[in-house]
Amino acid sequence: MEFSELIKTATVESVLLAGTGLPAVRGTLCITSHHLLLSSCPGGDGQPGTVELWLLIRNVDAVEKRLAGSSGTITLRCKDLKVLQLEIPGMEECLNIASSIEALSSVDSVMMMYPFFYRPQDLRLEEGWHLFPLEQYFQKIAAQTNQWRLSDLNRDFTTCPTYPAGVIVPAAVSDDTLRRAARFRQGGRFPVLSYYHPRNGTVMLRSSQPLTGPNRKRCPEDEVLLGTVLDEGERGFIIDTRSAQAAKQARMTGGGTEPKSSYPQWKRLHRPLERGRPLQESFIKLVEACNDASLSMDRWLSRLESCRWLSHVKAALSTACLAAQCLDREEASVLVHGAEGTDTTLLVTALAQVILDPGCRTMVGFQGLLEREWIEAGHPFHLRCARSAYSHARLKQEAPLFLLFLDCVWQLSRQFPFSLEFGESLLLALFDNAYASDYGTFLCNNEKERCLCKVKENTHSLWAWLNQPEEKKKYLNPLYSHNPLVIWPSVEPQSIQLWQGLFFRWIRPSQYLEEARAEMQRLVEAKEAPAKESAGSRLSRSLSDPAARTENER
Repeated sequence: MEFSELIKTATVESVLLAGTGLPAVRGTLCITSHHLLLSSCPGGDGQPGTVELWLLIRNVDAVEKRLAGSSGTITLRCKDLKVLQLEIPGMEECLNIASSIEALSSVDSVMMMYPFFYRPQDLRLEEGWHLFPLEQYFQKIAAQTNQWRLSDLNRDFTTCPTYPAGVIVPAAVSDDTLRRAARFRQGGRFPVLSYYHPRNGTVMLRSSQPLTGPNRKRCPEDEVLLGTVLDEGERGFIIDTRSAQAAKQARMTGGGTEPKSSYPQWKRLHRPLERGRPLQESFIKLVEACNDASLSMDRWLSRLESCRWLSHVKAALSTACLAAQCLDREEASVLVHGAEGTDTTLLVTALAQVILDPGCRTMVGFQGLLEREWIEAGHPFHLRCARSAYSHARLKQEAPLFLLFLDCVWQLSRQFPFSLEFGESLLLALFDNAYASDYGTFLCNNEKERCLCKVKENTHSLWAWLNQPEEKKKYLNPLYSHNPLVIWPSVEPQSIQLWQGLFFRWIRPSQYLEEARAEMQRLVEAKEAPAKESAGSRLSRSLSDPAARTENER
């Protein structure tokens, strides 16, 4: 397929661009293979026009057209929730532009997407892809205990197609036992280590549901695997992210739960979290309510409650707190799973680590967490983020699990404003890039697919871009102060708030917020400058004065 075949009209003059809160501007509209460009008309004397719009077509979620006489209006509803309007002279041009955008935004082949064509001058292809090797994470654990090992049994992705090549497993369990246990878990997702709690040596594992089925099948190898995690007399908790009823129904179709008789040291707790269609519909209803300017306060509050988005946020935070509490306060290990183990399971394990581990609350640590617990762990980004809140297409497997996670992290940052090194701007950038990106980090559904598509060899890493010094400064929290403690969020209704920075990002002007952030940054830098200058003076004095150098060494 050639992109040119999908572009019916490449250029249209005198197009009027309008967006919420933006002044209307007229210019020349151009469609390329991956972008929609609008350059405003030159000011005369042959001056070049100004680029007013540079939109990645992959970001378009829905195209709506309205014809009137000899012209038409196209409304573009974007995956990042932005809404743009293009007034196009000429009915045929309007229809052709709409058709071209629809066709280009629907290209589903990963290797035809923009990250495979994007080549920024200041980044190298290999940069950022190997910042967070699992070996490095494992070495931190190995320095504290010899109970775990790094296994490469999945190096060819045959044991589990959605796990990475390497996984951390109990040292006493052989690879052969793991392979047999994998056959007893949906999709081969046998229990692997997600987090080691250094304070007391407890661990958090994740997996998919066991395939007990209606006949209550057993798997000795799976029982050995989970039994090895606990010492004699210890207990552990299995947090099942389905309701007890849903888990029972799953048994009738081949799934199920771990029976008490076969796993006597493990106690099962059901904490149902929505995924799939109910969560996607909740997201759609919330965005519809946010865009409805005609609502009275009472009607707005009613719509906000009925969409149930904040209830999903509360449930996710509560379940993550439960997992963290089991580890930190009950000093008991935890296994988290739902059905497939690629959605709500990862939501809980990742959130629990942000709550427990101050390392995951740094800029680099948070990126490492996303790499380990979302990307390498097999969250199907390509399926879940195929459509956002505006699409008119029939729902397939779309669900905003990753957005729900980012919203929960935002709630933590609001309740603990000094404890996270990064700010809201990083969370917004991650949301945008998960749905449409110049970078390959969120492409595909798992590591096996990324290997087949050669994503790491042919696209740039988002982390390489975010960690450039000038870029990184935009995402740091100027109020950050290292907090070694566990951060326990409140999940009371009055404590859970709507993330206005995301849901009202394009609706309300953010000028004053941006000015406040800039002033906050300026004050922090002004405060740090004397300290740096003082340290520099001491260093300069010690280099020039042997006596002072000796004193410093003491």
